[in-house]
Amino acid sequence: MYTTIQKVILILSIFSLLFSAKIYVVDYPGQADFKVYKVKYRGQADLLVHEVDYPGQANHSDEKWYYVKYPGQADSKIYWVKYPGQADIKIKFVKYQGQAGWNKSHQLVGRIN
Repeated sequence: MYTTIQKVILILSIFSLLFSAKIYVVDYPGQADFKVYKVKYRGQADLLVHEVDYPGQANHSDEKWYYVKYPGQADSKIYWVKYPGQADIKIKFVKYQGQAGWNKSHQLVGRIN
């Protein structure tokens, strides 16, 4: 039915969807799993986040985010808040994957993905 190449591509596609921190941004705070505030400086962040281009690059981790188009595809739904006091977690986006990770001990460790 399928060629070997088609089977390999299918398996890799499924595998890449299973292991990622897939994030969906909601419109209202009540729809969110947690509320997020983006800080200016690394030292202010609970979590340093690296945005990836493909779900398979996230490797089932809190710190590597892949944005999805539909809420049903998401591991976590977030809502961006305007003030740090409203946030469950404070993040700072970093340029390189090696810079991403938890800055501080936090109640959400292991719960974002």
